[in-house]
Amino acid sequence: MKIIEIRRHSIRSKPGDHLSQQGVTLARLVGENLGPFDKVITSTLPRAFETAIAMGFAVDEQLVLPNSTGDDVQEEIPWPQTFEVYAKAFRRGGAVTKYGRKLARLYGELADFLADGRSALIINHGGVAEIGTLACLTGTGVEVKGEALEPCEGIRLYYDDEKVVRAEILRISK
Repeated sequence: MKIIEIRRHSIRSKPGDHLSQQGVTLARLVGENLGPFDKVITSTLPRAFETAIAMGFAVDEQLVLPNSTGDDVQEEIPWPQTFEVYAKAFRRGGAVTKYGRKLARLYGELADFLADGRSALIINHGGVAEIGTLACLTGTGVEVKGEALEPCEGIRLYYDDEKVVRAEILRISK
């Protein structure tokens, strides 16, 4: 089994791109119980990169794809939404579906990179994490439900034979 852990970035100082001190503290606390990871990928936005570093992980790669869902997705379904609402939008076959499939390919390639029993971490953003997860679950019979992810929350996808066989939502207790 291979594990891809997808996390939303920590708390930022709005409207800025950087984490607040509260965000650094939260990421440190969450990071204490994570890993190890064979590969760490973040979006190219500072708050995602800073979250990985604050969690205690070196970043192996930064990618543009997980930066944002994009305007076409936001027009179709503005963030934030529940997993159920994103799933409904994904089934319509529009911008959400196209973007989700790109993310699912990225996650699948990452799973292919990993040896059995190994794991990787991806830090991205609200909406991106939910849509990518739902795309990976299409046709697997695995479901996730609930509210949109809060800062540092995420999903753990378990891959076996190149497909997701289980998904676990990772909530932060408050």
